[in-house]
Amino acid sequence: MTVTNPYLICLDLDGTLLNDDKEISTFTKQVLLTLQEQGHHLMIATGRPYRACDIYYHELNMHTPIVNFNGAYVHHPNNPHFKTIHEELDLDVAYEMIRSLKKYEVSNLVAEIRDHVYIDNYDERLFEGFSMGNPDIEIGNLLENLQEPPTSLLVESPEDQIQEIREMLNHFYAENIEHRRWGAPFPIIEIVRKGINKARGIDYVKSYLGIKSENVIAFGDEDNDSEMLKYATHGVAMANGLDEIKEIANEITYSNNEDGIGRYLNTFFNLQLTYSS
Repeated sequence: MTVTNPYLICLDLDGTLLNDDKEISTFTKQVLLTLQEQGHHLMIATGRPYRACDIYYHELNMHTPIVNFNGAYVHHPNNPHFKTIHEELDLDVAYEMIRSLKKYEVSNLVAEIRDHVYIDNYDERLFEGFSMGNPDIEIGNLLENLQEPPTSLLVESPEDQIQEIREMLNHFYAENIEHRRWGAPFPIIEIVRKGINKARGIDYVKSYLGIKSENVIAFGDEDNDSEMLKYATHGVAMANGLDEIKEIANEITYSNNEDGIGRYLNTFFNLQLTYSS
């Protein structure tokens, strides 16, 4: 059966599609695969690079474009003719921010250019966290090693410095960048080019697939999901999400450990699949 009026179902990963074991639960997977078989479109929209989410893309047998780096990189893993979007930070602005951030004695700085990772100071935790998918990793002073405009710049800082650093970024660099807070496991600020967010990537893919605006569903839990939940006609926050995200969303579903996505979609599309916790 193929639906005549397909939906685009946009899935954040961490804290949303994935449970705390970083897995897609059996019921949610069953629901998503059923909808895909009916002709609806599943799409990942994440802050992760593709190398760190391709396992889930293939697990769900997706055939859509994917939004990585919170919208800075939109591409199609299976279609070389798809027009890729890759929005980078201006290199001079990146250098200037790195110099400013070093004055704050932040814990670490990480720059990513698709599958190339630059880490300012060696840290085993960060090294392990960014090694998924076997990227090229360089350790050392970003002001010396970084020679290309980065896709994103990540700032790890003590929790009590986060707000002060974000205020500094707003004061000096608001015309050039967007910055958002990551959730666990690290207190991290992610910086991308001005105007970049998941909603922009989703809008691009929606047009590419010919999906009606009223047929966009998005699920999220964190700061970096706010724009896409506002954008989607059906913006759904997870029960484990931030309070600010719940206020933005049209609806709230169960948590990522309680099949929140699967249970919502099972009801929304009246699939009548049997759920057991």
